[in-house]
Amino acid sequence: MLIMKEAIETRAPLPPQSVRVPAASAGSILVKRGQLLRVTALQDGAVASLFGFSELEPSVHLSVHHTRVFSNSYVLGAGMRMVNNRRRPVMVLGKDSVGKHDLLMPASTTAFLAANGYRDQKGCVESLKAELQRLGRQQPKLPDPINLFMSVQLDQQGTLKPLPNTVKAGDSVTCRVVLDTLFVVSTCCTGIAGNDQPGAVELSVAEDLSEFPV
Repeated sequence: MLIMKEAIETRAPLPPQSVRVPAASAGSILVKRGQLLRVTALQDGAVASLFGFSELEPSVHLSVHHTRVFSNSYVLGAGMRMVNNRRRPVMVLGKDSVGKHDLLMPASTTAFLAANGYRDQKGCVESLKAELQRLGRQQPKLPDPINLFMSVQLDQQGTLKPLPNTVKAGDSVTCRVVLDTLFVVSTCCTGIAGNDQPGAVELSVAEDLSEFPV
């Protein structure tokens, strides 16, 4: 399910665009209110650590913590609203071929990866910083990501249990964006067992589902 566009649109339609994010790197795309954002895995086992920042207010960002509280759930499902640190919806989850995403695990750092045996791997935090620097963005805080295509469960004792990644090339998730947002995706090693093989993804933006490649 995708939420409908608002009846009154204050901007002209924009052409579709896409950005390929190679494995073990980061990429970004600006999405306007009312547009669709699609994240597509280009390789088996890919994980897309997704961050979102307000186009106009540097202190406002997509917040996984507020999203869990707002939805009273740590499971990302169809129709769920992902909110920012002011509890305003940023986007709504619509089409999803995977159905397994993580709202619990923080972004990896290069130091964490090295300490856990991942040699010569850049962390998601460092790749995020590099992409923001490339864009000339100054962010007062770097939030935790939504880890698309990664599944983590809680057992009855409250222990976090990552599940093996089952995503296949071509799997995707599509959201309707409701606030102008700069999205950054890191495809670096997560350091999470079963989800630690970097894979390329594609970020695509369109006004309507029919504009995405079949």
